[in-house]
Amino acid sequence: MGKKEAEFGRVSVRSGVPVGAARFTVTSPDIVNGRFPQEHWANAFGCDGGNQPLRLAWSGAPAGTRSFAVTMFDPDAPTGSGFWHWLVWDVPATATGLGATPPAGVVTGADDAGVQGYLGPCPPVGDRPHRYRITVYALDTPSLALPAATPAAVTAFSMSGHVIGHAQTTALAAR
Repeated sequence: MGKKEAEFGRVSVRSGVPVGAARFTVTSPDIVNGRFPQEHWANAFGCDGGNQPLRLAWSGAPAGTRSFAVTMFDPDAPTGSGFWHWLVWDVPATATGLGATPPAGVVTGADDAGVQGYLGPCPPVGDRPHRYRITVYALDTPSLALPAATPAAVTAFSMSGHVIGHAQTTALAAR
């Protein structure tokens, strides 16, 4: 299969990160060899994982950070617009990571399935491996002032004007 056929139906999605935004580091002890263990896979859409949110740790955020937001996005989803799996915002600027329970005041938003919280990977059977981009955004505002039910695309748009830095890691999933 040629490159043109392999990319049929694939489109680029803008990153939402301004050119020149600072970079910092994010890691997850839950991503093993660039892949998700079963306990972090979805328990929906034909998958039977544990749907446990990833633990994240970050460092080196830029000066002026007033809060953080975290997203997990699958640009390879067969939707024409990717698929938001996880959105968390209003994470305090003093935070250096996320664990099983987010800090007080954090907003856990709705994913593209319309459910609040983490939705692990579950790509279609036989599709190429999907890239799940886990991004931590350093924001110049203490709060996005958005309700948890805000659609993911609106949250990302609202956030885009406040991004002063970002950290990203990618994990793969296929079945």
